[in-house]
Amino acid sequence: MNWRQLNATLNDMSEADVKRMLDEEMVGAQRVTFIERLHQRYCALRASRERAELMASIAPTSQAA
Repeated sequence: MNWRQLNATLNDMSEADVKRMLDEEMVGAQRVTFIERLHQRYCALRASRERAELMASIAPTSQAA
């Protein structure tokens, strides 16, 4: 995969897919720019999921602001 292909497909990938690619890159080609971009996207997806989980855990007890 090259840089253009990575950027073209990255936004459509799931958190698990991005993590798998990151893990593969770490033991494979070890391209720094790819690792940085994959990690950036992985962190954004993980943060979004974690935030949704946090909000879901308080939704039944929270009141509208």
